[in-house]
Amino acid sequence: MTVHVREPAAVRVPKYYWVKSEILALIAGLAPGSPVPTERDLASRFETSRTTVRQAIAELVVDGRLERTQGSGTFVAQPKLMVVRPLTSFSQDLQSEGWRPGSVVLDISAVPASPEAAERLQIAVGATVHRVERLRTAADEPIAHEVALLPGPLPGLAEQLALHSSLYRTLHEAYGIDLATAEDTVETALADPVTAGLLRVDTGLPLLLINRTGWDAQGRGVEWSIGRFRGDRFRFVSRQRLS
Repeated sequence: MTVHVREPAAVRVPKYYWVKSEILALIAGLAPGSPVPTERDLASRFETSRTTVRQAIAELVVDGRLERTQGSGTFVAQPKLMVVRPLTSFSQDLQSEGWRPGSVVLDISAVPASPEAAERLQIAVGATVHRVERLRTAADEPIAHEVALLPGPLPGLAEQLALHSSLYRTLHEAYGIDLATAEDTVETALADPVTAGLLRVDTGLPLLLINRTGWDAQGRGVEWSIGRFRGDRFRFVSRQRLS
């Protein structure tokens, strides 16, 4: 039997993609925070339109290679952080990568459990849960917005969280609650104006939307959280042992 192999058709590379590759070559070896030439300069250098350059830069921002600061310009971005590993906290993940984690508490309040929260935490609809809303930071840069719902009596939660910083450390040291099992659901989402304002990014920036449900060793619901992580700063890492 004779096998005929068809030659692949030539693929036309869009101009912006070529410009994107040229910008990557231009910034190769530059330290994070190094300034990038203006759109006008890049358009002149690559003999193309500013619209084409703008599209290339926009993709590089989404890819986490560049970052734009309104009124200041475009700069080489910090490398993405490898975080959000099962059964570890945000603080542990950042510390393992050599970053200084931080949090800005936006709200701590007691609220009635919605039907979805009740199902995830295995409690009655309307039961009181503690809502903890925080802006998570690395080296004082806002990189995630997180809302966690916690069931059960947690007296003095605001004071204990301020004392221990990490939510998981607070649950363990102040209340004797430990996370034994966690399930993370990861999706992509675009930053709405409110989230974009909190994270100091452009509206529409891709985010990692992570729903985490955690249980203790007895299978009781401990936490349900929704985190919106900057897509230009994070990638999700999961390691499993296969039999």
